[in-house]
Amino acid sequence: MAEKEKETAGTPTGGNGNATATQASLNVLAQYVKDLSFESPGAPNSLRGRDKAPGINISVNVNANPLSEKEFDVNLALNAKASFDKDVLFNVELVYGGVFRIEGFPQEHMLPLLFIECPRLLFPFARQIVAEATRNGGFPPLMLDPIDFAQMFQQKMAEDQTAAKVKVS
Repeated sequence: MAEKEKETAGTPTGGNGNATATQASLNVLAQYVKDLSFESPGAPNSLRGRDKAPGINISVNVNANPLSEKEFDVNLALNAKASFDKDVLFNVELVYGGVFRIEGFPQEHMLPLLFIECPRLLFPFARQIVAEATRNGGFPPLMLDPIDFAQMFQQKMAEDQTAAKVKVS
């Protein structure tokens, strides 16, 4: 008797005892490096010490593609280029991916999940790979600041709405 109560506790049920709602879940099925490139075109001269820090330009992009009805491939692309004057010290490019199973969420939550929550889960691993690549290239590890994926998503949605208005006009 106690076992039966334990199994059904917390499960919403109808009058017939069957579950009436699916619990929402987001699962990481796999994570992988899709592409990794590190270049230091001026080495070994680019490795010498400098009296001021180089300029570092960082770009971030997120893409998502459905693999099935419930599984999605999300790619986080990070590019970092360090320059001093006109010389490129290093250029690191990473595309880090994850396969996610998303179930039980309303359709209107899918885009925020794919473009905010999924990259938020991938970012710490991608950040570590970039830091190790720059360190292995002879430079201090590049520790990327946390990224506000919600702000990126809102900005992208605003740009898409503006573009749609321009096309209609």
